[in-house]
Amino acid sequence: MPRVHFMSPMQDLTVEVAPGTSLLDAAEEAHAQVGHSCGGVCACSTCHVWVKKGLDSLSEQDDLEMDRLDLAFDVRATSRLGCQAKVGDEDVEVWITEESLKAYMDENPDERKALEAEGKWPPAKFS
Repeated sequence: MPRVHFMSPMQDLTVEVAPGTSLLDAAEEAHAQVGHSCGGVCACSTCHVWVKKGLDSLSEQDDLEMDRLDLAFDVRATSRLGCQAKVGDEDVEVWITEESLKAYMDENPDERKALEAEGKWPPAKFS
């Protein structure tokens, strides 16, 4: 089974998933901090991630995903929406964007407050 590796200034997590699993579902399983304000139905861009490895093995982008990515911040050639990108047979490495991490923290205020109290939020650097 393929593995999905999630990276951000806050986390470095890997999860093994079945082919056909969305990156967002993989993030949920791994407890990776990927935002999803719309609940994963391609109605926002908060699950925007950059795919560092395995981009060609993911499902193809459709028009709806491309339209939603037009609303995202700092879109790159490797940008995907986690709710739409399905894992193929290869391992995938994903960088959680600043947009997605901030959305996650907005969706999880208790976790954000705890990290603020520890001096870990906001992170000093995003890549």
